[in-house]
Amino acid sequence: MGNLSAGVTGQVRSVAKALMILDMLALTHRGMSLGEIAKKLGAPKSTVHGLLSTLREYGYVEQSPLDGCYQLGIHLFELGMAVADNWDVRKVAAPYIERLLNEMQETVHLVVLDNGEVLYIDKRESNQSLRIVSKVGARLPAHCTGVGKVLLAHLPPTEIKKIIETKGLCKYTKNTITNPDFLEKELQKIRRQGYAIDDEEIMDGLRCVAAPIKDHKGEVCAAISVSGPVVRLDGDKLRIAIDLVTETAEEISAALGNGLLR
Repeated sequence: MGNLSAGVTGQVRSVAKALMILDMLALTHRGMSLGEIAKKLGAPKSTVHGLLSTLREYGYVEQSPLDGCYQLGIHLFELGMAVADNWDVRKVAAPYIERLLNEMQETVHLVVLDNGEVLYIDKRESNQSLRIVSKVGARLPAHCTGVGKVLLAHLPPTEIKKIIETKGLCKYTKNTITNPDFLEKELQKIRRQGYAIDDEEIMDGLRCVAAPIKDHKGEVCAAISVSGPVVRLDGDKLRIAIDLVTETAEEISAALGNGLLR
């Protein structure tokens, strides 16, 4: 993690360090000792102990009574739920997502692009025997997911280039697009047709149909998708999925732009 830059001073430095601790605990997925945190943060134990004590007092971290290790606190969950409840696209899209789930009987996702990655902000689970392993709050690469490609397709070329340079084009399956020129051709196709398909590009046997959602300014702000096993999402059902996903995205876009659907 390293020390913070000299440009961060005073109380801002303390806030930055506290936030780095929260990020650290979130990424570790386990409890961490005071010594571990101090070492990764590059700060004295006394300083880190003070930050942890304050975070614990306000419910942002908890300390195990067994081994003294620290982990994220319940207050962060409460804040996360408050953010979710006030996220307009999530609230507006909820009934449309539920309807799409009932129509398709396959898993539906709502995502945004955050820091060059796909961030899942809502999900409706299929009752089918074969389900998609995903969760709200998870992040995935953009170049090999249907939702990611449809969001990339509506970015300026300079932003797309920056994301590729920063995140890379890692290969996950034999169908993953790892060549920037091939990806650009794919994005051009997506812009023309208005939807994207992830055809076993991040996981073997998984297919996804995604379409963009536009805000009141007409700018793409999110994406919706239907995901399922290739054996089910094929032929007529795939064509139906394309129609329903694109129609649902248009309806959500209209609702975001007008406050309610005309």
